[in-house]
Amino acid sequence: MGVWGRLGQVIRSQVSDWVNGAEDPEKMLDQAVANMQRDLIQLRQAVAQAITTLKRTERQNHQTAMLSQEWYNRAQLALQKGDENQAREALTQRHNYERMRTQLAGHISEQTAAIAQLKTNMRDLEVKIADIRTRRDMYIARARSAEASQRIQALMGQVGHEQSLGTMSQMEDKVLNLEAQASAMAELNQTLSAQSLEGRFAELEQSEASAIEQELSTMKARLPHP
Repeated sequence: MGVWGRLGQVIRSQVSDWVNGAEDPEKMLDQAVANMQRDLIQLRQAVAQAITTLKRTERQNHQTAMLSQEWYNRAQLALQKGDENQAREALTQRHNYERMRTQLAGHISEQTAAIAQLKTNMRDLEVKIADIRTRRDMYIARARSAEASQRIQALMGQVGHEQSLGTMSQMEDKVLNLEAQASAMAELNQTLSAQSLEGRFAELEQSEASAIEQELSTMKARLPHP
């Protein structure tokens, strides 16, 4: 259950207790804020971990690019020595690293988007915590006012439905607004599913041999003629 769902549950389950004086509303609200603060800490840790993973993927992409270029240089050297078979093998290795680079680029794009979403949710949660703390005294005053009103009306032999229902209606409106945020927070507990690249490379793999031969011919054409 998301933090907004928990807060809504706490408020709904304790409204009657607040009115009857069975629970301390200040204590209940402080506990709700403490729970939200704990979730914020976990969210910050998730953002830090996601950034670490992104940096590691970027380093892998850079290393793969260097290896791809190295195999291309080997192919050039083999052609200069007249060894087309070795040049062809070197180009095959280069194409393998190029496929890895494409995959890593997709991971980098997905991780970057995930980090942006996590940061947005983290800022939203920080704003909500600040808002709840600001409104804390107001909620306490309303709960205690409802408590006093009900006790007075009970002594007078009256049923204070209007005051109680008015207070509950105000709190329910706030709860519904908070619960509307829950679906966005649920995204924090899910990892963005990586899109499969198999279909993207199916056609590439079928034409791999012809691509290598074409690149080999281009390199041969650039060789200086005796």
